[in-house]
Amino acid sequence: MPAIRARHASPTLLWWFGTGTLAALLLVVSFPVTAAVYEVPVLLAFVAASAQAAAFPLALARPVEATALQFGAVAVFALTIPVAQGPTWPLPIPGLIALVLFMGLLAVRYPWRHAVAAWWASVLLLIVLVLLDPGGRTIEDAAAELIVYTNASVLLAIATLVLRHRSGIRRQLADARRDVAVEQSRRAMVEERNRIARELHDVVAHSMSVIHMQAGSAPYRITDMDPGSRAEFARISAGARTAIREMRQLLSVLRDEHADPSLAPVPGLDRLAELVDSTRQAGVTVELTAPPEPELPDTVSTAAYRIVQESLSNVIRHAHGAPTRVRLDVTPEEVVIDVENAAPDGPAPPAAPAGHGLHGMRERVRLLDGTLDTGPTGDGGFRVLARLPGDGS
Repeated sequence: MPAIRARHASPTLLWWFGTGTLAALLLVVSFPVTAAVYEVPVLLAFVAASAQAAAFPLALARPVEATALQFGAVAVFALTIPVAQGPTWPLPIPGLIALVLFMGLLAVRYPWRHAVAAWWASVLLLIVLVLLDPGGRTIEDAAAELIVYTNASVLLAIATLVLRHRSGIRRQLADARRDVAVEQSRRAMVEERNRIARELHDVVAHSMSVIHMQAGSAPYRITDMDPGSRAEFARISAGARTAIREMRQLLSVLRDEHADPSLAPVPGLDRLAELVDSTRQAGVTVELTAPPEPELPDTVSTAAYRIVQESLSNVIRHAHGAPTRVRLDVTPEEVVIDVENAAPDGPAPPAAPAGHGLHGMRERVRLLDGTLDTGPTGDGGFRVLARLPGDGS
């Protein structure tokens, strides 16, 4: 018989309990019945009944050995039942029931080809035992039981295969529903990303384009403009152009989740001096203390740049004109970003800047397993202190 591989690599506890219970019931019924009613010698009746019962739990892990054990018990019964027993040969009724149930167990647990092979082997075994019977009985003496076994085992196998096929169809339908749900979720996510991208483009790109065009054309539209004003409009135009370019890169990534990540705008600390200069040009006195070219992972460098950028933006919005100090300390173990502004000349700044800036900073710090402390200082200013791991892990 071909080698059999289990459909279930690891039988569950329910399978072990069920086959063990069935084996115990078969043993307590088959042994006394075959010994007392069928007059099989007590020792042989016990061995054969035990072998048939033990084959059930053994089939969960060792189907080939279990089938051999079952067939051995069948041979013992066929050769030891007295001739006088008549139509109940070659198997006693409990042994016949056990063999039918064993074929059903193989059909449930293993591929149908192996179950069919085992069934054919059992039929051939019974025929061979009948033909070689030392008691001189013929095939006609076993015809009734052979017909009963064949019909019962075939019906049970068909019912088992139908149930397995139905269970397979239900699993496939469940998998299909799950795939559809996942696809719908992905489609909804893509549609939402595209909607956000469209909104950002419509709301921001138009306004930034207008700012760029107005700032770029101002020196030509306004006569007698002094050099300082021309330079200021040029910086505004360049800043708007840079913002438009970064926004378009960001929108391309937002629209296409498979886009090349290198297209995303990822400024780092190499642009920190440029950021501070643009803040000074906006009317804020900024003192910068930082290493000339800190070597950091891109994730840490980008997070540090964005934290400084958002902190200086908050100073411009909520404490315009307040002197500000930016200090960056870099060690192999830690990056410390310290941005502190003094109290503004006008009204005191709010306890926390409005908008989503602080939430964004906290999210960046959290993703890098760092820490962030923000809050007002004793002299009416505001301080942002962030600590990030130097290796980005």
